[in-house]
Amino acid sequence: MRGTCALGSLALLLMMATTDVVAQDMSKYPDWGGQRRRAETGPPRYDSTKPSGRGQQAPLTEEYRAVHEASMADQAAGGQGADTTARCLPLGMPRAMTTIFPLEFIITPKITYVLFENSNGLPRRVYTDGRDFPKDDEPTFVGYSIGKWNDTDGDGRYDTLEVETRNLRGPHTYDNTGIPFHKDNLTVIREKFYLDKANPDDLVNEITTIDPALTRPWSTTKRYRLEREKVIWSENTCTEGNNHVFVGTENYMISGDGYLMPARKDQPPPDTRYFKPATR
Repeated sequence: MRGTCALGSLALLLMMATTDVVAQDMSKYPDWGGQRRRAETGPPRYDSTKPSGRGQQAPLTEEYRAVHEASMADQAAGGQGADTTARCLPLGMPRAMTTIFPLEFIITPKITYVLFENSNGLPRRVYTDGRDFPKDDEPTFVGYSIGKWNDTDGDGRYDTLEVETRNLRGPHTYDNTGIPFHKDNLTVIREKFYLDKANPDDLVNEITTIDPALTRPWSTTKRYRLEREKVIWSENTCTEGNNHVFVGTENYMISGDGYLMPARKDQPPPDTRYFKPATR
């Protein structure tokens, strides 16, 4: 009995010591918690300071500029172009960080999590435990992110998180007009997160995308503003109420009365070879 009590006391002391170490570790990290929304207005786009589509002035190679033009032409005719969100595929990086819906940052010493309310944005894990990029991991839409904390003002607390993301899976685009990435998916995305000293409610994200479809690195800055007045988390499930139907390479729609309808003028019906002919 005495031995059992001693073991219990030892376990309690170890638990308290571990809790104290974790608390001390966390004291070095900033508090970026709470619900955040994108600070910019207008339609979601990579560079929030410029208009959508061609107005983004993406530094694409001629080959991939033609891909973008084809996407916009298809959309003008009623199709979806290169935008995959109609299929409810994840937004991927860096488009996920445009944050159509709210997001949340959860910081731990080894991993910083970015959680998205929208089901099209998978959770991001930014590993800050000193690991290197894996060699043979399966690519994902949000990629594999490794980060490093910095104390830029020397006050003993981290204030800046630098992140590099690789191992991205396609297809994905920068925006809904279909600004493309290279089909080889060799994209590297670098980010720098920090609070705006002039407005601490704003979490700043400086993004630079390096991709073979670009003639140079493409940079932008985004802001995620802390919601203080009314925090409501909703459930946004892409597949619920999605009226897009893809058959082969063609996109159709479900009408308000529940029937298949064309998405563009003079669109031929889908191939129904596996269905029995309708009988009167």
